Amino acid sequence: RVGRPSLGTQPDLLEEPVGADFVESLRRIVEPLEPSQTAAGPIPAMEAVAQLLGDSDDENRVVYLVSDFRAPQWEDAAEVKRELARLESGGARLHLIHCVDAMRPNLAIASLRPDSGTRAAGVPLFLEVTVRNFGTAAVRNVPVFLEADGLARPAVTIAEIPAGKTAAERFPVQFTTAGEHRITARLESDSVDADNFRYAVLDFPLAVPVLLVDGNPASTDAGYVRAALDPGGPVTTGIRPRIEGPRYLNANPLEPFRAIWIMNVERLDRSAVEALQRYVQHGGGLAFFLGERSSASWINEELWREGKGLFPSPLESPAQLLVDRLQKAPDLKVGDHPIFQVFAGQRNSFLAMVIVDRYFAVPTSWEARRPSSTQVIARLRNGAPLAVEKTFGKGRVVAFLTSAAPTWNNWARNNPSFVVAMLELQSFLAGEDADAGSRLVGAPLPLKLDPAVYTPQVGFLGSDAAAPPIDAAEATASADGSWSLTLAGADRSGFYTAALTRTDGAREDRFYAFNVDPAEGDLRTMDSSALAARLDGLHYRYDQAAGFQAATEELTGYDLAEPLLYLLVLLLVGEQMLAWSASYHPSPRRQLAEGGAQ
Repeated sequence: RVGRPSLGTQPDLLEEPVGADFVESLRRIVEPLEPSQTAAGPIPAMEAVAQLLGDSDDENRVVYLVSDFRAPQWEDAAEVKRELARLESGGARLHLIHCVDAMRPNLAIASLRPDSGTRAAGVPLFLEVTVRNFGTAAVRNVPVFLEADGLARPAVTIAEIPAGKTAAERFPVQFTTAGEHRITARLESDSVDADNFRYAVLDFPLAVPVLLVDGNPASTDAGYVRAALDPGGPVTTGIRPRIEGPRYLNANPLEPFRAIWIMNVERLDRSAVEALQRYVQHGGGLAFFLGERSSASWINEELWREGKGLFPSPLESPAQLLVDRLQKAPDLKVGDHPIFQVFAGQRNSFLAMVIVDRYFAVPTSWEARRPSSTQVIARLRNGAPLAVEKTFGKGRVVAFLTSAAPTWNNWARNNPSFVVAMLELQSFLAGEDADAGSRLVGAPLPLKLDPAVYTPQVGFLGSDAAAPPIDAAEATASADGSWSLTLAGADRSGFYTAALTRTDGAREDRFYAFNVDPAEGDLRTMDSSALAARLDGLHYRYDQAAGFQAATEELTGYDLAEPLLYLLVLLLVGEQMLAWSASYHPSPRRQLAEGGAQ
């Protein structure tokens, strides 16, 4: 987790002699480095060490693994154990140094994302900030400080976050100008500072264009839906509905619309069906409402197509919901789907006043083997499906098996729940990417540009406008004719800018938010006994960093100076003894005799 220069920029590091001053030399190299915020694990470091060691076997090798031994990375240590065994088999002695003495409490912002609703300029939108408590005790009255486009706004307070749990709080934002806006959430400082920040970039257009296709020339169904989505007057929803007939789908681009509604249509041309399929597959949202013009046989053949088409379910003939004069149960029963969540917990919901007269039935055989990509989100009191949702490619399809206008039901006639449900349906169909513009630190940033609008030169800038660009690249032509490139990711969280150049010479900035992985805030550690159980069979030495002292023999091999000194002394003594024993020495009697003669 350190942002370091590559080893290629430190040519002397790998050739540094390991001696008494090596620790000081290493400190001088490491101190200027700053920790990155990427979610790096121990495996890449071990693989790099194995490459540095090479195949030489005439060295005294000691590998120091300095780690906090986080539980999420070491609980399942099979891969780590394999890498350590590889180092051990290469002749290295392993020394594990635990640099954390105890687990500390920590809070982290897990997410910052918009709630359901239409995202448009001038329209209030709720955002939700989620905070996770990684500690072992509950925390209370946690303030979350907020900024919008660099300006402070009122903080929100989370009343309580239980130990090991998350809690969320919602707050409103409203931007009068269209474009990208930056939101920041921040916690007070604690054990880990990087996960106390969360950044989001949200695009607020002037209005959200929606296409309403009505099979009735009088546009009866579309008129009621338009009134719900855009009532006019002082009420602003940010939605701009456009009513057209079925032929509009044949020769007009559908990509500009954030959702398409098909109502009471008898049939569509094959080209229109194919255009709708492409639209939904690429992430568009599509809603169907049926009526007296709808044909079950055509829908089954062209739209459902044995489950491979757009329509979520097969249909039978229209049926009538018989009046219940005894139990008086509500005609409409909804689940916890996002479209109907707003009605959850309401005792006197206006949904109870909805009366359904006619609907298209669904075969019971389909109910029994309904695919996982399809779910029934609303039923009638007789158990028959009334609203069905399906995932198709990257998009969503929702089909109501009754009319939008109050012809087969009374829902749109003076019932406020109709307006609420239609707005929620539109929000669901639009499928706003809650994490749009947000990426994890270290993730690359792919871009695609239209050559008719942009030049291939792109710069990647950090939050400090005065700093040099982080990356500069030139896009290349891709198979679909667009410019394509990938910018290097950021190694710290915050807001970043992709600086584009338009063909007319003007500069266009796109903002992106990079955030740390919230899981990095989990500070649970493994103690020596837990590590021993997971590294069973390996030979290693384990120390706490506070009491660790690197042995001289581990750094430089065995110190032979003192043994050599003793050996030298013994050699000198031996040499003297050998010289004395080998020299001529007269006997004492002869010495006395020679002395007397004199």
